[in-house]
Amino acid sequence: MQSSRDLVHTFFAAVAAGELPDAMLAPDMKGWTTTQGEMPKADYQRAIRLLARMTRGPLNFSIDSVTSEDDRVVAEVRSEGTLVNGEKYANTYVFVFRIHDGRIASVAEHFNALIVRDKLLPLMQTFVQDAGSDEIRMGKGHNP
Repeated sequence: MQSSRDLVHTFFAAVAAGELPDAMLAPDMKGWTTTQGEMPKADYQRAIRLLARMTRGPLNFSIDSVTSEDDRVVAEVRSEGTLVNGEKYANTYVFVFRIHDGRIASVAEHFNALIVRDKLLPLMQTFVQDAGSDEIRMGKGHNP
């Protein structure tokens, strides 16, 4: 069985690849982001796929630190990459994971919402409009 720290490293590799496999996630996994709030597993997985489509090549994640205690793992992370419109994208994060039975039960992404608003939101809206409502579901009351 993979350690919680190793699972978190695998998570970032999967996000960079644009696909979070079900085997890594608990069946009732919940995601949470600074800009969208809580979402069910399927919506979080769709958001990861959408993020990958908005970048030229993988979004590169640098893990600055990982702290693990009991069922919780906290990672301080930086990302950088190039968006499909040619703009550079970089952000800083604190991810808080809950791990149950070797799988991610929840993940909370805390990040600079201003960067997301300025860089990702315009692209996200274009991709969602082009793909239709099935690509990603923005919950009522949430601001992407």
